[in-house]
Amino acid sequence: MRGRIVGVDVDTSHFVGNHPSHCSIDAIDVSGLVTGSIAARQGAPWRTILAESSLHGDSHNYFRIDANGPVSHIRLNIYPDGGVARFRAYGDVLVDWTRVARPGRPADLASIRNGGLVLGASDMHFGSKDNMIMPGRAKNMGDGWETRRRRGPGHDWAIVRLGAPGLLTRVEIDTNHFKGNYPDSASLDGCLTDADNLAALDLAEWRTILPQTKLRAHHRHLFSRELEAVGAVSHVRLNIFPDGGVSRLRVHGTLASS
Repeated sequence: MRGRIVGVDVDTSHFVGNHPSHCSIDAIDVSGLVTGSIAARQGAPWRTILAESSLHGDSHNYFRIDANGPVSHIRLNIYPDGGVARFRAYGDVLVDWTRVARPGRPADLASIRNGGLVLGASDMHFGSKDNMIMPGRAKNMGDGWETRRRRGPGHDWAIVRLGAPGLLTRVEIDTNHFKGNYPDSASLDGCLTDADNLAALDLAEWRTILPQTKLRAHHRHLFSRELEAVGAVSHVRLNIFPDGGVSRLRVHGTLASS
C-alpha cells in the first residue's frame, strides 16, 4: 500500500557467508505499474531514501528512513551480490479518501487497506490480532484472531486505530470458521483521541458503541440499528467475552471531516 516509510529491515537470516556486504534503497511514487525500463533506470524518477550502507550476515539490519513524501514502490540494491531472506518496509498508509469514500459515503475505516492498525490485544495465543482487518473473509481459523481459553475473571480485547476518525454506521463481527471456540458475546467501544499507544489509550474516554451482544458460531454478524450514536471516533476497542476467535472486524463509517 502507498505510504510514508519510516524504517526498513534488510533481513539476512541464514546467510552467513553469502550475504551482500552493502545495500541501498530507492523509492518512487507512481499511480500505475512500474515498467521494466523504469525499474532499471538510474536516477530520476527514483530517489534514494537509504544511501549505500553496510550489512551484517544472519541478522536483522534495521535502518531508519527520514525521507519525506509518499512512496508506492521501493527498490533494494545489493552490492555486489548475495542473499537476502526478507525485506520489510515499515510506515503509515496514505489514503486518498476522495477515491475510497466520497463525501457522505461509508467505508471500512478499520481495513488495513484504508490505514487501519491493530495497536494491541490482550492475547494472541492461536491467531494474530492483525488478521481481523485483512481483506476478504478468513480462509480458516488460523487466518483470524483467537485467544486462549480464559480460566479466570475478565475478558479479552483488541484495540484498532481507524484509518481516519469517522461516524460509524455499521459494524461487522465475523466468526467464520470458529464453531466451538467463538466468543459467547462481544461489545464495541470507541473514543476520539490523538493517543497512539496503549498506555495513553487507557486514559481515553471510551464510550459504548455496541452493547454486549450474544454471538453465533461460524457467522457473519452485522450491526447497524444496534449502534449507539457516540459521535466521531478515532479508535475502537473490541471486547470478547470471555475469549475465543474472531475472523474479521469491519467498522464502516463516514469521515468525520465530511
